[in-house]
Amino acid sequence: MIRVEGLVHRYGDTVAVNGVDLAIDDGECVVVAGANGSGKTTLVRHFNGLLDPDEGTVSVNGRTVSDHLVAARTAVAMVFQHPEDQLVAATVGADVAFGPENLGLDRGDIDRRVRESLAAVNLDGREDERVDSLSGGEVERLAIAGALAMRPDHLVLDEPFTGLDEPARRSVLARLRDLRAEGTSLVVVTHDLRDVAELADRVVVLADGDVALDAAPDEAADRLPDLDVRPPC
Repeated sequence: MIRVEGLVHRYGDTVAVNGVDLAIDDGECVVVAGANGSGKTTLVRHFNGLLDPDEGTVSVNGRTVSDHLVAARTAVAMVFQHPEDQLVAATVGADVAFGPENLGLDRGDIDRRVRESLAAVNLDGREDERVDSLSGGEVERLAIAGALAMRPDHLVLDEPFTGLDEPARRSVLARLRDLRAEGTSLVVVTHDLRDVAELADRVVVLADGDVALDAAPDEAADRLPDLDVRPPC
């Protein structure tokens, strides 16, 4: 479980997240929605310690993130809005291997995780290709493969469909459906629910750093336009 209690985060005099309380259960799919600047990305970056709270606490699997940072980053994998920012190696295989290598796994286990993760996003057999030769959709899928290789309990994806063409969108959605069926909890950050409403157990909408809505997708649908969120078709 990811649990957020009284979370406040400021950038200078600007309050980006304002006293948020939130719990995400194991195996749950939660969409975090809201207009640009509502605090979505700031909120989820606390889940694995990329940001520290100014007030409040965040815990993962019962342990406070600030006190157990390595455990939090092992349990919570994140795919950024601009996935090219998180690529660290020159080739596809080396990039996916980076996380497992830092877990201290043996070479056989690392190679197995790389193969399985690339196969999951339809990039299998492309380990030796250069990262800078990939399309935008392939970079997105590579970032997801790198996250999957960590075998996380919780996967956070920040605007995962931005810039993807239709085949890439379908591929990413199919993998998210599989992960949900396998019991991985998903947190999808978006301002547009058209792609992910079918996956979601809950929709949490932020407005000016506060939780303005927390409801099942069908219950939330009528209120979404008033909160500058594009509802599902």
